[in-house]
Amino acid sequence: MSDNYKEWPEKIPFALWGYRTSIRTATRATPYYLVYGMEAVQPVELEVPSLRILLESQVPEADWVQARYDSLVLLNKRRLNALYHVQLYQKRIERAFNKKVKPRGINEGDLVLKSVRALLPVDPRGKFKPNWAGPYLVKKILTGGAVRLTDLDGNDFSNPTNLDQLKKYYP
Repeated sequence: MSDNYKEWPEKIPFALWGYRTSIRTATRATPYYLVYGMEAVQPVELEVPSLRILLESQVPEADWVQARYDSLVLLNKRRLNALYHVQLYQKRIERAFNKKVKPRGINEGDLVLKSVRALLPVDPRGKFKPNWAGPYLVKKILTGGAVRLTDLDGNDFSNPTNLDQLKKYYP
């Protein structure tokens, strides 16, 4: 939309207008409609009146106010419908994501290695430093993918560890 990088602040209102007036997949409605209860009037419709603009301009003010009130009463229904569509959309995304998830197969009592992600300021081994620490013993598996670990001497870790940071250790 712009020829150089200095023009982008002038283009932001147009980008926001496009975002607010385009239909979202999750809600099946425009953000503008969900906030204001009516579709936005496009700038083109002011130059070349559309059927909607012509019909609204010929309606008496009392009837227009009553129609606007009725549409606002129905807005809560539309917002609940949008919320319902968002929940369905999130379930669809969750199902698609969970198809790719591989179960770890880690049980209580298994030996595991833990990923080393702590960044030391300078490690003299460089790229040859170890990526895994352990082995550790799985003491308890908590809900949500968390695990309580102990080292082989029986000392418990103070914080739980995420299952994503573990892999099974085979002695």
